[in-house]
Amino acid sequence: MRFLMLVIPKGYDTAAPDRMPDAEAVRKMMKYNEDLANAGILLSLEGLKPPSAGVRISYDGPAPKVTDGPFAEAKECIGGFWMIQVKSKEEAIEWARRAPMTRGEIIELRGIHEMEDFPADVQAAAGFGEKFGKK
Repeated sequence: MRFLMLVIPKGYDTAAPDRMPDAEAVRKMMKYNEDLANAGILLSLEGLKPPSAGVRISYDGPAPKVTDGPFAEAKECIGGFWMIQVKSKEEAIEWARRAPMTRGEIIELRGIHEMEDFPADVQAAAGFGEKFGKK
């Protein structure tokens, strides 16, 4: 089972475009990343720049609209993620609980749709086994 662990740092919705974590926070995070890798469950990970350095493309009219960040309506913003592969949701929760987060921060755990989870007609519509092959 694959899970995405989404990091929602406190105050990231209003962070300056050049905000960087401090060295101690990075040391703790690198140790955690190493633990995930050593356990053989880490598939990928990335940190994201603040929303003030991003853009949104919305599709509400006849043409897509581009809006520069920051985004006034944002309350929680993703600061990074880990993609892990574990045996169960409970195991994913245990790994998320070990993350070196600080007070007020959040990790949102989301399961990944596997093509095998979909009904046969959806798999066929997606070309599963033909265009993309089975995993």
